[in-house]
Amino acid sequence: MANKVYLVGAGPGKPDLITVRGREILRQADVIIYDYLVDKRILEEAKADAELICCDKLGKSRYSDGFLKHNEKINQLVIKKVRQGKKVIRLKNGDVSIFSRTSQELEPLMKEGIEFELVPGVSAASGTSAYSGIPLTDRRFASSVTFVTGHEDPKKIQSSLDWNSLAKNGTLVLYMAVENLSRICEVLINAGKPKTTPVAIIQDASLITQKLLTGNLEDIVAKAKQNRVKPPAVIIIGEAVSLEKRFNWLKQTKKTLFTGISRERFFRKGLVMHLPLIKIVPLGDYAEFGLLLKDISAFDWLVFTSRYAVQYFFERLNNLKLDARSFSAAKVAAIGNSTRNRLLDFGVVADLVPEEESSQGLLKEFKKLDILGSKIFLPRSDIADKGLTEALKAQGAEVISGVAYKNIMPDNLPDLDLNLFDEIMFTSPSGVRNFIKRYGRPPKKIRISCIGDVTAKEAKKYHLL
Repeated sequence: MANKVYLVGAGPGKPDLITVRGREILRQADVIIYDYLVDKRILEEAKADAELICCDKLGKSRYSDGFLKHNEKINQLVIKKVRQGKKVIRLKNGDVSIFSRTSQELEPLMKEGIEFELVPGVSAASGTSAYSGIPLTDRRFASSVTFVTGHEDPKKIQSSLDWNSLAKNGTLVLYMAVENLSRICEVLINAGKPKTTPVAIIQDASLITQKLLTGNLEDIVAKAKQNRVKPPAVIIIGEAVSLEKRFNWLKQTKKTLFTGISRERFFRKGLVMHLPLIKIVPLGDYAEFGLLLKDISAFDWLVFTSRYAVQYFFERLNNLKLDARSFSAAKVAAIGNSTRNRLLDFGVVADLVPEEESSQGLLKEFKKLDILGSKIFLPRSDIADKGLTEALKAQGAEVISGVAYKNIMPDNLPDLDLNLFDEIMFTSPSGVRNFIKRYGRPPKKIRISCIGDVTAKEAKKYHLL
């Protein structure tokens, strides 16, 4: 029986900033109890049958630190799940050792004799520094950095913070301080910190919604109110903040909003910021698709137009206790390299992959072949364009398409300031439609690019091109 809990730092925001160790533990957990600030995309790494519990649902009120009033309920739930023999991970925002109330969660585990392990994460301070270009230390301006809470335990009779001493320190990094910023600035000025001391507030660090505001101790409060800054945010105070103008790579680089679901590609000019506008989910009922798979040996060609078609095809095939041997006589076509590589994961080498990664590219290749009378199976999404099916039929093939998965619009798409982007890239017609539905028409200054003729056609329909 599992009698161990992992307390894992999820990082400051972006889901890929979790550590490799943290991700591997997450993948093996039966129960994931997570802070509400943890990016939900991280949870996609969890097992399909893992129980996901947000701490936000365990208490009545939330403080500015993003935690809940009733810590005891979290502790009780963790212990309960461990006692049930579950593999439990407690997923915490940022790093587990900095203003994370970790000790309050470890004490009950110690009393219950439950083994635990702490897995560090990228802290909010480090993430904020990296994504704003503000070094926390600098030989010229700051030989020390101090992490300070802006929200102490309200039960304390006296503050543990010596602001007179803190005012003399190099860089101050304030956590959970947005609501108390006015008082903190006043205290620091009264303690001798110059009014002109640079200050930066970074909200939603590393996320696509990141907002950065700079000022000084005298004017930052007014600026924060004017710009409606809200938690979660980290505040950096000190002369090192002045380096933001020079080193803020995020502000200086070209930014492309990528609306597809492909993996991020690196070592390219500029910054590609991912905002998937489609979400792939399984069907509720696979009875009809299963009937097609039972007769899969009757087909001459299998045509895969996405890596998800490959994934769900093989998942259902395996569910029927079948494998690639059941279609060994058929040839296999993949629309592009991503789909071809997914086939390789299942030990299948594609016979046909067009140079032009699109439906048109596939059709061009099939026109070079004699498919008259051939029987083709085409696993697809529930909203896939039927143009490929009809075009293959026009070449004399018998085409059977089967819905293998659903393509839906993601929930909780964030509010965006589209003016921050230089380009928006669409990868599918449904992505175009979902963008218009959620955000409307983009500013005219933004360049629109599309992958594939079908996507471009949809973009033209909405006058984006």
